[in-house]
Amino acid sequence: MNEADSFAEIFRGGLPHCLLIVFSMLLICSPVMPSEFEVISMSKYDLNGQHFGSRVSAISLEARSLYSWNTSRHCVLTRLTDLSIHDFDKLRQSAGGIILMLPANILNLDLETKELITILEQSMLTHTAAVPIYFAPYNKDLEKIIDDITYTTTDKVGQNQTALGQLIVTVSANRYHVNVGGGSIVANKNSKVPIIHGELIPNQLALKPTESVADGQKLPVILITANLKTFGIYNDYPVNADAAVLLVLIELFSKLHHTSSMAPKYRLRFLLSDAGVLLNFQGSKKWLEVDDNALQNVEFVLCLDTITESLSYNEDNALYMHVSKPPKEKTSISNFFKLLKSSAEKYSNGLTVEGVHKKINLADTKLAWEHERFSIKRYPSFTLSSVKSPRSPIRTTIFKNDESRIVEHTVNTSRIIAEALASFMYKVDPISSIFDGQLAIKEENILPYFGVKSILHNNDVKDAFEKYLNNVKIIYDKPDGRDPDFMFYNENDVKLNVYRVKPAIFDLLLTIVIGIYLLTVFCAIQYFPLFYDEVSKLTKEDPVGQLNGHSSERLKMKSH
Repeated sequence: MNEADSFAEIFRGGLPHCLLIVFSMLLICSPVMPSEFEVISMSKYDLNGQHFGSRVSAISLEARSLYSWNTSRHCVLTRLTDLSIHDFDKLRQSAGGIILMLPANILNLDLETKELITILEQSMLTHTAAVPIYFAPYNKDLEKIIDDITYTTTDKVGQNQTALGQLIVTVSANRYHVNVGGGSIVANKNSKVPIIHGELIPNQLALKPTESVADGQKLPVILITANLKTFGIYNDYPVNADAAVLLVLIELFSKLHHTSSMAPKYRLRFLLSDAGVLLNFQGSKKWLEVDDNALQNVEFVLCLDTITESLSYNEDNALYMHVSKPPKEKTSISNFFKLLKSSAEKYSNGLTVEGVHKKINLADTKLAWEHERFSIKRYPSFTLSSVKSPRSPIRTTIFKNDESRIVEHTVNTSRIIAEALASFMYKVDPISSIFDGQLAIKEENILPYFGVKSILHNNDVKDAFEKYLNNVKIIYDKPDGRDPDFMFYNENDVKLNVYRVKPAIFDLLLTIVIGIYLLTVFCAIQYFPLFYDEVSKLTKEDPVGQLNGHSSERLKMKSH
């Protein structure tokens, strides 16, 4: 009995070692070190009292695929190319969060996929989301995680039809927990939209002896406007072709205005502002309120909008003149339209010029084109664009095709507009080729302006205006304190952390296994003395019998 107790004490002394095994199992099953990825928050802003984007930023949820999520406790992790508008509508209302991985190379996508992406972008920009939305640049490790959660929830379950097989797959599968730490979303009370404008006034040498600079101020005005596209579904925009064309026109006509042999018949004014279509052309609205008298003697207003498609998925090669009212014959707009068509026939490679008429919908709070801001004030105006419909998703896309194609198209379009404008202003034939030789438009004139992001953050715009124009001013459109037309929100740089974990059913199964193991150890310790006694009773007689057998043999041998 004492030996049994001693053995039990030894077993009890070994119990901590058994617990080390249990702790090791728990450590193996605990979340591994996180993988860290860069993410970009979806744009957040207000316009005319309507909210766009999400006002929530933090995520700490289980990652699920697009095909397996079902509650607000799940964060959907998927590719942007796999998401449809129907999926997005469900996710933005019911999911716990959305993380979308961007394509590795937009050029490798087919035309249908490009079109779907731009339509999805537009849907995101025109709806309010109740959940945080982030975009992750393409990453191979993140792609493996997406493949893992997608494969686990679709392929494997389909291959195992039995309930036992599905249970095994569920228990053995990896799960991922995503964490994005974001602070509270706060409205930026210092939000503002910058507007810069200037004008070309002929110098004294370019005027006739009987004229003065004051006479130059009385010339009819042609206003050219454009908008810097400072953001899309997130805070980035790859191409600002409209601003590039505007700045090239400033440079070219500045040289013509200072040539004594080419005294202008018109005075050119230029207007450039931030965030056009997405903020309902707030820059033009503010400028008209501040400097409305500047257009009293206006000939027409020429607005540039998506003059070059940054992401083209159609084969149309056209330049559209959008007007709110069909121009009458022999009016300035009608004459310029004819010159534009003649210029396109000579200087383009198959580019056609077409007119598009669309009435202004005064019941709609959001304007279709920038020229409508001026048409409402009864100024003759039109918009030149490479897109036919104002609802085209190309106008707001953040993606782009091969930049060399974009540059080539921008150079070609700039030449057409410049030749038509010069023919109109100087009353020369459109086939006279004014912009040749030293005045030729080249890629070197366009490329420096493609990278311009904002008037506030770049001195290139201000320097160009001050170098070539007179009376350069920068004004700011700030939201009203009580009833703001627009509002931006502060965004912090955040990181996405992804932890690999086991599913909850695995934790339950592991708990049961550990419980059975501990119960077995406890029973073995408690009842080992009884077990030892029973075994001792069964084996107690055998040594005596064996001993007696040996004694009998010795007696027989002695008798012999």
